[in-house]
Amino acid sequence: MASLSSPRLLSSFLGDRLALSGRPLLLRSAAPGSRRVTYQATRTLCNLVDILFNRRSRDDAPENNPRRLHPGKVSPRLSVPNHIPRPPYVNSRQQRPGMNNGPEIHDEKGIECMRASGKLAAQVLKFAGTLVKPGITTDEIDKAVHQMIIDNGAYPSPLGYCGYPKSVCTSVNECICHGIPDSRPLEDGDIINIDVTVYLNGYHGDTSATFLCGDVDDEAKKLVKVTRECLDKAISICAPGVEIKQIGRTIQDHADKFKFGVVRHFVGHGVGKVFHAEPVVLHFRNNEWGRMMLNQTFTIEPMLTIGSINPVMWSDDWTAVTEDGSLSAQFEHTILITEDGPEILTQC
Repeated sequence: MASLSSPRLLSSFLGDRLALSGRPLLLRSAAPGSRRVTYQATRTLCNLVDILFNRRSRDDAPENNPRRLHPGKVSPRLSVPNHIPRPPYVNSRQQRPGMNNGPEIHDEKGIECMRASGKLAAQVLKFAGTLVKPGITTDEIDKAVHQMIIDNGAYPSPLGYCGYPKSVCTSVNECICHGIPDSRPLEDGDIINIDVTVYLNGYHGDTSATFLCGDVDDEAKKLVKVTRECLDKAISICAPGVEIKQIGRTIQDHADKFKFGVVRHFVGHGVGKVFHAEPVVLHFRNNEWGRMMLNQTFTIEPMLTIGSINPVMWSDDWTAVTEDGSLSAQFEHTILITEDGPEILTQC
């Protein structure tokens, strides 16, 4: 994690992608069983302290509610050919890579590398979306995505990041993010976010989208549509010199019109040579400092919910689901700030 003496806090692939400056946060728990964790951060603290563990109520546990998601069987980790370059964290003994303390600003060569990794990520995501249908398991989606990534000479960035066991994240229904692919078959009426990141020629391209599975009800369709609109509107205001906080205001303003909640506990981030860099991109109204810079790359990845915006972490230490079991949707792009405005790197 980054030092809290900086006004910027943590950003990572998992549940410690946090907001900052004294706001109540829910953090992943290493303790057995699903637990809700409340964390109060300030800029003067240099360690995670005052963490309160509160067991979820018996009635709220997934095993007592058949309508909730249940963990399936997770298959063994897939292999990557030796000739494919790995991100540094894969072979590192560091269990939790920290957030890079600077933005990702690129020269001409770096921009071309980012375009290549972003394009591949977009192609993989598009392919993954074609697989979504009732009966397919998220594990099967993971295997297909993994194969396409390595066939293109790239490394699936999530694999081995802080011990994450799979090559893609598949977040179904009430799962906000970081769902681990497993043996659960998709069902008619599900929605699923597929989050793809590839590491190609030393650069990460990061993107995600929420797909409809079969006959999805109107409320879920509306959530997915509005979430995509939030991302599009946020991207449209990006340009050199624009305050990064305008992203959160734009997203929250649009979500509020439809009475959808905006998840606060997971953030967008700089991306490039490192998986997670500055800036921290908050998706809700905030007063944080920072402006967009020419040739900078970062992600915008709003997560909206129909009900509670509070996440609860499963015992796998990855899967974050809504506290009340309400649906959640997410869309994400990696963008480049150019003189003419935003360039979406992760689109076909």
